[in-house]
Amino acid sequence: MSTISENDWTAPMSTAEHLERGLAARKATPRRSLSTLTTSGRDPLSILDAQNRTRVPELVPLRTERMSANPFAFYRATAALQAADLARDPHSGILVASCGDAHVANFGFYASPQRTLVFDLNDFDEAAWAPWEWDLKRLIASVVIAGQATSRDEAVVDAAVRGAVYAYARAIRSSVGSSPLERYYLHSDVAAALAIMDPQSRRAMRAAIREAKKRTGDKAARKLTQLGEDGRRRFVDQPPTMTHVESEFASRLQGYIETYIASADISIRVLLYDYVFADIARRVVGVGSVGTRCWITVFQDGDGRPLLLQVKEAGRSVLSEYGGIEQPAEADHFIAEHGQGARVVALQKTLQAFSDPFLGHARGPEGRDFYVRQFRDMKGGISAEALEDVPFATYAQACAVTLARAHAQSPMVTELAGYLGNGRIAAEAILEWSHAYADLSRADYEAFLAANGDLRDGAAGHR
Repeated sequence: MSTISENDWTAPMSTAEHLERGLAARKATPRRSLSTLTTSGRDPLSILDAQNRTRVPELVPLRTERMSANPFAFYRATAALQAADLARDPHSGILVASCGDAHVANFGFYASPQRTLVFDLNDFDEAAWAPWEWDLKRLIASVVIAGQATSRDEAVVDAAVRGAVYAYARAIRSSVGSSPLERYYLHSDVAAALAIMDPQSRRAMRAAIREAKKRTGDKAARKLTQLGEDGRRRFVDQPPTMTHVESEFASRLQGYIETYIASADISIRVLLYDYVFADIARRVVGVGSVGTRCWITVFQDGDGRPLLLQVKEAGRSVLSEYGGIEQPAEADHFIAEHGQGARVVALQKTLQAFSDPFLGHARGPEGRDFYVRQFRDMKGGISAEALEDVPFATYAQACAVTLARAHAQSPMVTELAGYLGNGRIAAEAILEWSHAYADLSRADYEAFLAANGDLRDGAAGHR
């Protein structure tokens, strides 16, 4: 939105005009071409090595071990490889605010500011502007890989893929009938979703909800910290996943926290007046994130009650670094001024229906950027590999609809709808691409194991 003098006013494009532009984009990039997977000119291990060089050296072996667990764990950690691969293939040219790492394990539950449980995307480290189908391809390939991990019948996996793409297309098309304001307020209603699910899916969802509700900051604080005789709450070291840092570095980190507080919403700044900083420790998280700089901090009020915040390093999104997608000028200017942590926060707030009110960002004196969020605020997920066939397909569709809601926040969503249509052609193309990519990712996994030694539990080469 911009201010314009009365004489220069021009009406924005209509829905019909946007749809026509989407239809025209099919000529430049036919939807069937979304099946193309270019396998030449790849050097996947070099990309992983380059990422390791920017990480905490002593944590790189742990990252390698976690990536070695199975093909799906490896896939989770290789968003950069996929971005580089997608950059070689034809794409629609229709850019949306993208998650950048929308595999099935990066959807889940968390608490809204109103303390209700919501289901949404929950990882935005790689968020940037990119072709809409890059997110969808990453999601669908993860459905295939997760299905293969549990030896599901190929027909079951293919049906889940088609159902997910159709659900995405319906949700995108439906959003076109809403105003941008109505799309902004759209959110997932977990209770309503449960009511229309089949019994198997409902049971799986309710079990996941019960587990998510147990994962609170207070419970984590009881497990991870202890109250000293001086009344100060401190973390209990659990090497290598949680360790204290040198006191000099801890002092610098407190400076980051002060910068973060200045970036947070005014309501959070007022709230934090009731707390004082108590302790900070390095915390290892996830699979792909292992080795990035991540800390967990504990604040406490006058009665010793804790508040846990996570401080996580933010680098360039793989969508721009390895995918080569030129970002909008406004985004580049924003990042230059505020840092990569601000990019993560801004796009998380754009893509999620409800976001953590504690979200904020900081820039360190060493040139590193960070973002801050609550730690374990009823955050939980569903293991797609553990689901029966029917809930597996239901979950894939739930993720696809959620992704569509996120993409619908972008101005180009109506062009996307015109390009995608009913999803039938795109579904077959993306299904073909995803099976081919699952094979390619498994080959990368085997090469990774060969290069690093087989670290899987029970493997002959385990050490």
